[in-house]
Amino acid sequence: MTIPTPSQEDVQAFWRKVIAAGVVPVDAAVPTVVEAFGDSPAMADGLIALVIDGPKRATAGALADYEQAREPLPFVGRLTIATDGAGRPRAVLRTTEVRVGPLSSVDERFAWDEGEGDRSLEWWVAAHEAFFARFLPTIGVAFDRDLATVFERFEVLFAE
Repeated sequence: MTIPTPSQEDVQAFWRKVIAAGVVPVDAAVPTVVEAFGDSPAMADGLIALVIDGPKRATAGALADYEQAREPLPFVGRLTIATDGAGRPRAVLRTTEVRVGPLSSVDERFAWDEGEGDRSLEWWVAAHEAFFARFLPTIGVAFDRDLATVFERFEVLFAE
C-alpha cells in the first residue's frame, strides 16, 4: 500500500497554521517538498511519531532514489512538510546538515540522532540494510553495503 499524497488544500491549510504559529515569516512560500518518511503507511506513521515525540532528528536515503525520482538533494536550510501514513501534513522540518557517503560510513552519533529502534549503530545498520535490500530493487537498483547514501539532519520547526 502506498502513502497518499496530500491535497493542495490540506497543505495550504497546514501552512496557514505554521504561519499563524509564527515559526516562519508571513510571506514564506509553502515548501515544495511534502513527503512521508518510509515506504508504507505504517512505517510513515511510526517515523512521524518519532519526529513529533522528539528523538528522530535525522534520516538517510539512497542517493539512487533521489536520482531515479529526479529530485534535488536536501540542502541546509531547506524546509520540508512531513506527512503521516494517511498523507496528512504533520510537521515542518528544516535541514541542518547533509552529507553524502557510503552506507557503511554511518557513525554512532547519526544512528542515535535518527532515533529509531534502540538507537544503536548495530540496530541502525541492520534496519537500514534490510530496508534498502527490500526497497532498492523496486527502483531497479541492487543493494550494496557501500551504497551512496544521503545522510540528513533536521530540526522540527512545527508539529501537530
